[in-house]
Amino acid sequence: MNSPFQTARELTATALPAEFAALAPPPLLLPGEHLDHYHALRQAIFADLAPRSAIEWLLAIDVAELSWEIQRYRMLRHKLLETYRQKAIEAALRQIDMVGIDPDFEHQAEYYTQQNALSWRIDPIAATEIDARLAAYGFDQDAITTEVYVQAREVLVLFEGLLNAAQTKRMLLLREIRHQRFVSAPMRRPH
Repeated sequence: MNSPFQTARELTATALPAEFAALAPPPLLLPGEHLDHYHALRQAIFADLAPRSAIEWLLAIDVAELSWEIQRYRMLRHKLLETYRQKAIEAALRQIDMVGIDPDFEHQAEYYTQQNALSWRIDPIAATEIDARLAAYGFDQDAITTEVYVQAREVLVLFEGLLNAAQTKRMLLLREIRHQRFVSAPMRRPH
């Protein structure tokens, strides 16, 4: 950053200027995330915002990072719902399969119930059979979904807060970019 500063016209490019690279390190990736996806998102945001000044570049970097976080929160929320759906299936199966079980066999029956719920999650054929069996006992998809949201409610509130906070910050940054452009725009004189 000790090199001569670029003009506003030179900074309008959509590639991150070298002097800002140290301010925009790639995020620590979670399993299943890909650096090329992050770079594609960041590049799309830079192209859309077309930063024109150092301040705009810094704001654009923050917008890109917040956008990545928002995508991450959404993906994690989706995975969370998948996990809780498996638990809801397990709870429904428990209500069907555990009725009248001899206490000596409860532990073994519980194990098989957990295995059936896992099979439901990873095996489409098993899922079809289990869904049909659950439906025969009155557990339709709406009942399962309701159980998912009941079980996951506290964690979903957490994710909703994270998403809302990140989206609010991103909107504030975008407003600040607009403000920077308005302030730096040459005043037009009426004719």
